[in-house]
Amino acid sequence: MSDSASIQPEPEPEPEPKSESASLPPPRWASQSLTPMREALLVFTTCMAQFCTQSAFFAVLVLLQPVGDSLGVQSRPRLAWLVAGYSLAAGTLIIFCGRLGDVYGHGRMLVVGYAWFALWSCLAGLSVYSGFHLAVVARVMQGVGPAVCLPNALAVLGTAYPPGHRKAMVFALFGAVAPVGAIVGGVFASLLALAWWPWAMWALALWLLVLACLAAAFVVVVDDDDDDDDDDDDDFHDDDRQQNKNPRRFKSVSDALDLPGAVIGISALVLFNFAWTQAPVDGWGKPSVLVPLVAGIVLFALFLLFEMKLSPAPLLPLDAVTADVGFVLAAVVCGWASFGVWTLYLTQTLQDARRLSPLLLTAYFSPVAVAGAAAAVVTGLMLGPLRFGPPTVMTTALSAFTVGSLLTASAPVHQTYWAQIFVAVVVMPLGMDCSFPAATLIVSNAVARRHQGMGASLVSTVVNYGIAIGVALAGTVEMRLQGDPDTVEGRLRGFRAALFVGIVFCTGVE
Repeated sequence: MSDSASIQPEPEPEPEPKSESASLPPPRWASQSLTPMREALLVFTTCMAQFCTQSAFFAVLVLLQPVGDSLGVQSRPRLAWLVAGYSLAAGTLIIFCGRLGDVYGHGRMLVVGYAWFALWSCLAGLSVYSGFHLAVVARVMQGVGPAVCLPNALAVLGTAYPPGHRKAMVFALFGAVAPVGAIVGGVFASLLALAWWPWAMWALALWLLVLACLAAAFVVVVDDDDDDDDDDDDDFHDDDRQQNKNPRRFKSVSDALDLPGAVIGISALVLFNFAWTQAPVDGWGKPSVLVPLVAGIVLFALFLLFEMKLSPAPLLPLDAVTADVGFVLAAVVCGWASFGVWTLYLTQTLQDARRLSPLLLTAYFSPVAVAGAAAAVVTGLMLGPLRFGPPTVMTTALSAFTVGSLLTASAPVHQTYWAQIFVAVVVMPLGMDCSFPAATLIVSNAVARRHQGMGASLVSTVVNYGIAIGVALAGTVEMRLQGDPDTVEGRLRGFRAALFVGIVFCTGVE
């Protein structure tokens, strides 16, 4: 046998076994596979959730006096329920609605949210035939619409875009439409109120139905595709994800949605905020205030205990709340409490002391739209290429909220609009558009993709609950410190005292 025949080839080394995570493809983001037109429609339809939320808020705010006149209610603390009730519903239900999106699909829940929002906007207009109590109920139920729409719209964007500059700009755009929505809502509501104020609610309902159709056509498909990709993502190969995806049995539904925790938490938030909102009407010493206040505190402690020890799938995974996230959320709740107080009492001051019509009042607020767009660009740059940290961005936001409130509280009644009020209206959007996108982006990047609904809902909760708490506390201070309620000077004293509550919120965190 020849030498060449006797030489055996060396066996090839066996390939090293790949780990499970190495064998999985990197997660594909939905935005990377969309055409520019479909991406634009996706961003437009989701951003409209923020736009319509603020439109519905500001439209009723500028129409408080016409609505009160038509319903036979002149008490300002009672009329404040039309503002606080809306924010109360949105703030208390957002976390649970975000969990609904995590389980059943964010796109589907966005369609449901728009449809619900449209229904109760229509009924809010019809309350003119009934009375004040139906108007309050309709506004509270109307607030459920933003509770469903906001977290799920943000979650769609959070799962569609990878972390980076592009995501920062999209989230900044989501925040930028807030002041634009407020002004557009105020303008259309004021114009329609020249004929009859319910038309403002009915026009909003028609637009929300259009958005529900757009979401069904362009958002649900993208969200479903992204959900399919999640099945190939190692972060999503866990037992909870497989159990919680479209559960059928009641036990599975209860565990997936954390129904016991949701009931306890929502009850705590509702009772606590009800006490603060009702206190200016009844007084702090009445059982109608003290009982829900104490019950809310007890239930909140029970909620934390249940979430930490007993819940199989907590509504609020505590491991996601890092020190940075906690700081950002505290800053957001205080900043937006200040914003809610500023918006309500600047409106009251301009309408009561300066006798502005709803349309002229909206014109006074109109620079917010332009300032908000500019602030969104600045925020996108700060969070993106300039790489500012969370403390810097949030301090900028709180400073803007403080300056705007201080200028408004100290403005003389007959001073020209361009001296202080105009500057305040230009400065306040910087606080809005620094705080909301920054907080949303920070929380979105801090939590896993399967918890995007929870992350988005957490920020939206503190925003809306902050507004409700701020308005309620300011109402208490107004009633305590106002002068003669039958004179403009006496009422103005209460308005200024309430505005200083907003200043305290911001300076306390800074």
